[in-house]
Amino acid sequence: MKKIVLPILYVIASLSAISFAFFCHIHSAECIYSLNLTDVLLMCFLILCFIASAFFIIKLTWRKPRRLIHKIVICIMILAILEAFISNFEIIAQPTTPIINKQIDDFVAEKPIIYLYPKVETEVSVKLGNPENITCSYPEYGDGWDVLAEPNGDLIDNKDGLKLYSLYWEGKDFPNINEDCGFVVDKQDLAQFLEEKLTILGLNYKEREEFIVYWLPKLQENETNIKFLTSDEINAYMPLDIEPKPDSVIRVYMAYKGVDEGFSVREEELESPLRDGFVAVEWGGVELK
Repeated sequence: MKKIVLPILYVIASLSAISFAFFCHIHSAECIYSLNLTDVLLMCFLILCFIASAFFIIKLTWRKPRRLIHKIVICIMILAILEAFISNFEIIAQPTTPIINKQIDDFVAEKPIIYLYPKVETEVSVKLGNPENITCSYPEYGDGWDVLAEPNGDLIDNKDGLKLYSLYWEGKDFPNINEDCGFVVDKQDLAQFLEEKLTILGLNYKEREEFIVYWLPKLQENETNIKFLTSDEINAYMPLDIEPKPDSVIRVYMAYKGVDEGFSVREEELESPLRDGFVAVEWGGVELK
């Protein structure tokens, strides 16, 4: 009987340890206090399964000649579980800290707003590809935005009749950004730099002004390393689905961080997009601390 039970117990112990490690990995960088009740119960269940199976393994092999080997295997599993837990969870934190602020500060998409310029008055549906990453939106995103768009950019929200000029959202969990190229800009040159680069990237005067008014105070805190993300990087993080499909989609995301004097980086090459027909524009930014 023991010959059958012992392998089964090892399978249960192994699966419990592997499942627990995987659970810790997918919740990596979260504070332990931010887990919901379901997550906590699942963790407890996996730990109890492991403890119970490990206990019976030790009990069944207590008098066997090779009992030391079984103990070593169990100890390795315990160490693996502890390593997975400690390395993936932020344990020292206050329970009252809002979950939105527990995300990795380096990778938070700040203030993306979307403008729509159809050729004629058009009913437009706008959906974001990873809505689970949205932390704030206006109007409320829900299942997406449905608006009546005018050629001058004015919008009317079909849900409650709000008059708007853009759609706003912010998001968490921005992926790692390739920092092998960009621009290093002195404080006094930032406004002129942004005017020049945003024009190249396809923003009109109104969009440029709103971008600069929002970001300039943040950028002027010190000498700044700026990189504009590629379309592939932006779309990988948050795909944008607009119906009817625009003739031109312009998405401008800026990643930036303060740097010390003397910092250098290979200059980024920017391409001017086509801006014609029904145009959709989005801009936002990511601060790398």
